[in-house]
Amino acid sequence: MVLGDCLLNVFTVYAPHSGKPDEEKESFWNEVFHLVSCITQNEMVVFAGGMNRHIGSSNVGYDGTHGGFVYCSRNADGSRILEFADGLNLVICNTLFTKQEAKLVTYVAGPEKSIVDYIIVRQ
Repeated sequence: MVLGDCLLNVFTVYAPHSGKPDEEKESFWNEVFHLVSCITQNEMVVFAGGMNRHIGSSNVGYDGTHGGFVYCSRNADGSRILEFADGLNLVICNTLFTKQEAKLVTYVAGPEKSIVDYIIVRQ
């Protein structure tokens, strides 16, 4: 999409859920990494959708990528998305500000609540 003198690349994704084999998850993230890494640094990127990851509230080691405002704790798959975003100099936008729990949580299963949908950008 062209916005003025900027080119905006929008990706909408639904990542394999945590119950899928690691090979399937690795293949997905490697393909997405390749697609995004082919976009020049002067183009904007918006990457949004169901990532099926729990990146947790701690931004230690990812302070340029993760703003620190998230509900839940990080799982192994969450580390994968942080490495993806950090490796491409992307920012996970919905970690940059606080929100009410009802507007923050995107997955509920019984007593379990978490965020699995993220908006990741490069400006």
